[in-house]
Amino acid sequence: MAEDIRVPDLGGSDSVEVIEISVSVGDSVAEEDPILVLESDKATVELPAPKAGKITALNVSVGDKISEGDVVGQLEAGEGSDADDASDAAEAPAEEKEPEAAAPAKEQAASGGVQDITVPDLGGADSVEVIEISVSEGDSVEEEAAILVVESDKATVELPAPAAGTIKSISVKVGDSISEGDVVGQMEVTGGAPAESAPAAEAEKPAQASQPASAPAASGGVEDITVPDLGGSASVEVIEISVSAGDQVAEEDPILVVESDKATVELPSPSAGTIKSISVKVGDSISEGDVVGQMEVSGGAPASSEPAPQPSSQPKSSEPAKPAASAAPKPSGEPAAQPSKRVHAGPAVRRLARELGADLGRVQGSGPKNRILKEDVEAYVKRALSQVQEGGAPAAGGAGLPAVKLPDFSQFGEVERVGMSRLMKLTADSMQRSWLNVPHVTQFEEADISEMEDFRKSMKAEGEKRGVKLTPMAFLLKICAKALEAHPNFNVSLDMENKEIIQKRYIHIGIAVDTPDGLVVPVIRNVDQKGLWELAEECQVLAQKARDKKLSPKDMQGACFTITSLGGIGGTAFTPIVNTPEVAILGVSRSKMAPVWDGAAFQPRLMLPLSLSYDHRAINGADAARFTNTLRAGLEDLRQLLL
Repeated sequence: MAEDIRVPDLGGSDSVEVIEISVSVGDSVAEEDPILVLESDKATVELPAPKAGKITALNVSVGDKISEGDVVGQLEAGEGSDADDASDAAEAPAEEKEPEAAAPAKEQAASGGVQDITVPDLGGADSVEVIEISVSEGDSVEEEAAILVVESDKATVELPAPAAGTIKSISVKVGDSISEGDVVGQMEVTGGAPAESAPAAEAEKPAQASQPASAPAASGGVEDITVPDLGGSASVEVIEISVSAGDQVAEEDPILVVESDKATVELPSPSAGTIKSISVKVGDSISEGDVVGQMEVSGGAPASSEPAPQPSSQPKSSEPAKPAASAAPKPSGEPAAQPSKRVHAGPAVRRLARELGADLGRVQGSGPKNRILKEDVEAYVKRALSQVQEGGAPAAGGAGLPAVKLPDFSQFGEVERVGMSRLMKLTADSMQRSWLNVPHVTQFEEADISEMEDFRKSMKAEGEKRGVKLTPMAFLLKICAKALEAHPNFNVSLDMENKEIIQKRYIHIGIAVDTPDGLVVPVIRNVDQKGLWELAEECQVLAQKARDKKLSPKDMQGACFTITSLGGIGGTAFTPIVNTPEVAILGVSRSKMAPVWDGAAFQPRLMLPLSLSYDHRAINGADAARFTNTLRAGLEDLRQLLL
């Protein structure tokens, strides 16, 4: 029996965008296999299959906005679904047991033996996502060593081992959501006291301390910004200051980023308003209840709607304010200690970067949601050392080029800031990476396509019968495939790290498609093995999928060469940017009638401008000229396609 696939709790997001569809109708999936990939302004999340079975319907497309509870498809449950239901039922009462789950584990740790690894206090978060598993079965760990890395919408936290011992099992996987008290695995304890012996009541104490900050906000005016509950940490280090005096902030916008030995946490704004002052600097240690600045509340209800603070919490929020305020005259020194940009990294990674002297703002993350891993820091340092030893510039964002500092444009007139779309950000990064890494040269040529156009137009009636329009792009694809066969040095990629040339034995060609949201490049595979009608039909289908935002990641991967045509818009020539790791790209401009000397007289001929940009590390100028000669010859005499 088919059942609806519904959008689960989105962690507070009202609406998220579908950025990838991982399955098709008819696919068989296991429980928890990804169905969709969703993206909000704070996270990228996989929507899992609720059970094992077969996908019978999908109701969404890439680019659609969906909300919690929406039906995105249907699933016909397969074998084992009853067991899944049973396990779901077994988990239902877990909430009642959560407060007591940690206590037995500690008793077991005291005398050795196998104990459960439970999720500790999450600082108020109800449910967090597992984004990294740091250990495997059989690993020996020290007390407090990281077991998992979890992430909420405000913090990345390492879940520590409760004692020293050996990991027996891990019962969660990356992408799972877990809550305080959940059992995530088991370990064999080597003996000794548990990692944490503090009573549960101690963890509850700080819960009331974050309330005083909201009291002055009820009627607007200036209020203190105080440090909220730190999840049990007594003192944390300020590693980034996200605002300056005079900045406008919304409620929950980050004010500071702080770091303990287990977590990196954003300290949120308690209300909407204007920052009056920040009284701490990068490197300061702060504790729950400390005053770290002041803000002028824009009015209305406070950020927290909880009742006024109890008298017992008043001394904590007022006493530490004095030492923090003494730092106020020195906020100008803070930027020098910050990374060059805000980064997404866990505490262990930040610690490693500090030890190695690496600027995390310059490191490209390869983890979930571009999170920076230890391997990314190590690879960055290795590249930097290698380049310095070879006499080059150290690795940096923008290849070591200084960033462009923007003026305040509002001083010249009215301005509006609009966030880049996801596609625009990806294109901008890709184009900058290609331009900075590839030495570009462009070879220009013109081809007489008079006969080709006469033949193409003569096939109009046949195209109508087939339901396919035979466009110039089909001819360009076929002739480029012939040129790649004749000049295989254009069908390569360069591995500069290993100093190797990767020769490809297949011919897949990308075609740039202009859409309302930006440029996308779907890929036509095995172009050399297809006829003109088949290529024309595939171009038509992929271009429509691109405009409808229905291209899958597979549709845009694997190209050896790219064709980008501006012929339908205009222009006489242009210099396209090579789509690295490809080594060449063909630009096509608008054809025009021109007088061509035939040896006796000038004849009107339809001429097509071609612009071939290439990577000069892989291709020299003579080879580029030979390649464009092959293209010209094929376009001018279609009989070349038969050879």
